[in-house]
Amino acid sequence: MFHSGTADASPIFPPYQIFDRGGIRVGFVGYNDPLTPIRQSPAYSRGITFTQPERDLANYVRVLRREKACHLVFVLSHMGLAQQLNLANQDCADGVDYILGADTHERVREPLQGKFCKVTEPGAFASFVGKLDLVVENGTIKEQTYALLDVDPERYPEDREMKGMVAAAREPFRQEVSKVIGRTRTPLLRYYVIETPMDNLITDALMWKFDTDFVVSNGFRFCPPLVPPAGGEAEITNEYLWSMLPVESTIKAGVVTGRQIIDWLESELENAFTKDATRRFGGWFVRYQGLFVKFTIGNRLGERVQEVTVKGQPLVDARKYTVIGCEREGDPDNTVCRIVGVAEPRRRDVTIHQVVTEYLALHSPVSPTIEGRAVATDAAADLLSQVEGTSYRFR
Repeated sequence: MFHSGTADASPIFPPYQIFDRGGIRVGFVGYNDPLTPIRQSPAYSRGITFTQPERDLANYVRVLRREKACHLVFVLSHMGLAQQLNLANQDCADGVDYILGADTHERVREPLQGKFCKVTEPGAFASFVGKLDLVVENGTIKEQTYALLDVDPERYPEDREMKGMVAAAREPFRQEVSKVIGRTRTPLLRYYVIETPMDNLITDALMWKFDTDFVVSNGFRFCPPLVPPAGGEAEITNEYLWSMLPVESTIKAGVVTGRQIIDWLESELENAFTKDATRRFGGWFVRYQGLFVKFTIGNRLGERVQEVTVKGQPLVDARKYTVIGCEREGDPDNTVCRIVGVAEPRRRDVTIHQVVTEYLALHSPVSPTIEGRAVATDAAADLLSQVEGTSYRFR
């Protein structure tokens, strides 16, 4: 990561760090996702240029191995499993032992072997810890054992001192964050790549609030699930609302043509399923309500979308449709949730949190499920990973 316009200068943060332990020197190189300015709100990375690891990883491996005499070299990466597996197969990764990855929240239980190194990713939400044991002799790995540990509270009890510190920090806000704003009868999940009950709840709320043809939500891969007891209901609190929607976004409206919708959907499908792993976003397809979209993941850009309806009617290229979405900070005025060139853009005097809270107050208990708003002809509705061509399965 460099200050914009200075990509040939020094990085903003130290690119590597070295630790000496038990006579073994270990080097770590860190990389963030070069696609961050596109996939996230532009304002979050304004003034920062991200470069591909392929540009300089080989140089840092050389520095760590030869100049700094490191016995082990790890890459710490927040790029998603698909990009990390691709990197493990590039010549620049020669000399790397492991890519310890993150971003797509994959539960890698056995390290995935690339051409030059292995790749791991340790789940999400502090539910797992990746544990890697290495036996090193004369600077060479002789034995290696990896385990993805389930953080079972019965096996690993809470640390009392830390629990007390958390409670003390939370106390001034406890009443507000613990306020119950709704209930659900079905699990609120966000693991699935194609469609999720949690995002169906959010887009249902938007569709209820506004008179529009369709609504869109950027969606995410994160947020712990909320699972009701069998035959019962789970409370949705303000705290959980912020977990679902960590950014309090203003609602934005606009007008688009049917052709724009097709182009946008093709772009979003390319982001999620492109064969070029260096351009693959981490974890999900865009979420919506009011649209039905059938597509083929395995097709190329421009040929994935097979069918689109708007409120049950076939989409017409030249027709104009109204859309509602959440404004991403830093986006151009005529962009709504990565739909570019939107006509008549206007901000509404309400936020996504307000809309969801109002909806839950009137409709609880809710029961969102996967409804088939997005249907892939070549993948199951509960697809859990974008990664193909390996033995890995999310479980």
